[in-house]
Amino acid sequence: MADGSEDPRIYFAAERTFLAWIRTGLGLMGVGFAVSRFGLFLREMRASETHAQVHSFGLSLPSGVVLVVLGIVVNVAATMQHVRTVHRLQSGTWVSGISRNAVILAVVLALIGVGMGAYLLYLR
Repeated sequence: MADGSEDPRIYFAAERTFLAWIRTGLGLMGVGFAVSRFGLFLREMRASETHAQVHSFGLSLPSGVVLVVLGIVVNVAATMQHVRTVHRLQSGTWVSGISRNAVILAVVLALIGVGMGAYLLYLR
């Protein structure tokens, strides 16, 4: 048991990490849904104020869809990564290192945040 491959705590830690990624993906999908529906809410508010038909959602619908798709990608990638990690733990070939998926997600979310900030400044 020197390498820890038989220690159940190692597998439980991998399971907790997997579940954290699933929560992240679900959170992204929930926020994406809320963002896309917020555009509908704003459209209805604008229509009730002007008593005219308003057809535009702005960027909320595409932004919401992108976040939902990103959540789906995170969940699929988390599942694949978890299966690989458990396989590597069982075979004794697991090597610690930086989570590439976490870094990619952080960069993508930062870029989305910069885009959203620029859009909000443009709307001023």
